[in-house]
Amino acid sequence: MSKQTGRADIGFFERYLSVWVALCMALGVAIGHFLPVVPDFLGRFEYERVSIPIAVLIWLMIYPMMLKVDFTSIRNVGKNPKGLYVTWVTNWLIKPFTMYAIAAFFFFVVFRAFIPESLARDYLAGAILLGAAPCTAMVFVWSHLTRGNPAYTVVQVATNDLIILAAFTPIVALLLGIGGVTIPWGTLLLSVVLFVVIPLSAGVLTRRALVARHGLQWFTDTFLPKFSGVTITGLLLTLVLIFSFQGPVILQNPLHIALIAIPLTIQTILIFFIAYLAAKILKLPHDIAAPAGMIGASNFFELAVAVAISLFGSSSPVVLATIVGVLVEVPVMLALVRIANNTAGWFRPHGE
Repeated sequence: MSKQTGRADIGFFERYLSVWVALCMALGVAIGHFLPVVPDFLGRFEYERVSIPIAVLIWLMIYPMMLKVDFTSIRNVGKNPKGLYVTWVTNWLIKPFTMYAIAAFFFFVVFRAFIPESLARDYLAGAILLGAAPCTAMVFVWSHLTRGNPAYTVVQVATNDLIILAAFTPIVALLLGIGGVTIPWGTLLLSVVLFVVIPLSAGVLTRRALVARHGLQWFTDTFLPKFSGVTITGLLLTLVLIFSFQGPVILQNPLHIALIAIPLTIQTILIFFIAYLAAKILKLPHDIAAPAGMIGASNFFELAVAVAISLFGSSSPVVLATIVGVLVEVPVMLALVRIANNTAGWFRPHGE
């Protein structure tokens, strides 16, 4: 696959997602500054520190992604488990802790003169939430652009979704505790149920019912495309709302957007190469190695944003840190796609 082909394969909104995110950030900040009555009014609709309008939009993001997860593929996990081991170890035994270390080093040491300690703790909390949430949706795009094995990618994503249910809460609680943040377990568990368990269950049940009635080809070719713009639309509208709440913080700390992006970018590149080179050492084919690296590097930012909002409120700087993850991820991941495609010769073709 040439670079030109890869660029054409990705959808228009996904290709320029960083541009749309930047525009939505600017629009949200402008609304918060010039029309503060809007975020003040929407801020009234909360339950257990969860914004109802934002929760609805986040559901729009997550549900279409969950429709793509075919859990019947888990039956074939045991046939070629090495790629799964790379994914699991990278995502759950390495990634959250390197994120903590890198973010803490930059926020508390390198950027000490620019970021007050209390704000540094908030940004660290946001980085932790990103590091503990491996990607679910966009990884299918990255896998496609690197000619990844689609069935294997589904298994990698599906098993990560199952592990999230057990590992996300204790890892986040551990690292937030280390970072000096008191974790409300009830709120965190509620967030996982609301934004993972329920949409995942809804997606699986919808998929099974429609495939049984109309067949897999109809589901893939006719039903799923109807949701092609829903996730991105939900994401962009969510960003407008969040940044309307974040307006004062951003206007007071415009440099912080760039400062937050630096450790997140370093973390993304580091984790990709850890997983990608581990796959090479294990002599895995490129169509398994590339998605393994992409899954490790990218983040389930919808979940991170949702939990940040639930735990700390829509106006918290913690949410800002998770949103910067969205802004950073797309251009960095596209660069890693190029690297993976240009190094395909490092790996043996599948089946050799």
